[in-house]
Amino acid sequence: MRTLFDGMVDGIAEKAYQLREELLGLPIPERIEALNKVREILSTASPFRDEPVDLVLWVPAERVGANDYNPNAVAPPEMKLLKISIDNSGFTQPVVTWATDGHWEVVDGEHRCKVGKTIPRLKGYLPISVIRREGRNERMAATIEHNRARGVHGILPMTDIVAQMLQNGWTDDEVARALGMDPDELLRFKQNKGLPELFQNREYGRAWE
Repeated sequence: MRTLFDGMVDGIAEKAYQLREELLGLPIPERIEALNKVREILSTASPFRDEPVDLVLWVPAERVGANDYNPNAVAPPEMKLLKISIDNSGFTQPVVTWATDGHWEVVDGEHRCKVGKTIPRLKGYLPISVIRREGRNERMAATIEHNRARGVHGILPMTDIVAQMLQNGWTDDEVARALGMDPDELLRFKQNKGLPELFQNREYGRAWE
């Protein structure tokens, strides 16, 4: 038995088909721009609008750039495999970014970004999702959160991240929690850096006891 809501859903779907026909009449750059705007509008009605993956946008690849701190390295064979995977299965994961002045900096997916820029069928665009993490330390923490579950970090780049976060004003507790480290692991990274100022006025809080 159909309900009033079934009729409403059918009506919305019919409007979507009409919109599709209008979109198909646009040149590709204008069609992509219109689709992004429509997706942004529709996302505001989604019960999952606070999840970045709910809104995937296609943006010009030249406006998506790597960050300067990612410690996750991928060897050439794995990069080749990533290219094969995208060729065979399509682009299944957006590049995770944060927005800055009309450009997007990669938080997670630097290697997908690099490979995507070489794929002709993407027509110079990349799929992105955007996270809202304010401050450089927050964004570095977000990159590590994405990487540590699956990647291999270079020791020296990771050491630099720990040093930067401490020099930017975070406490040992805050850095360790954000990067998923225990006190001993954080101490080793600080020792690797060998900067005396990293050890000044640093005490672990009661949370470590």
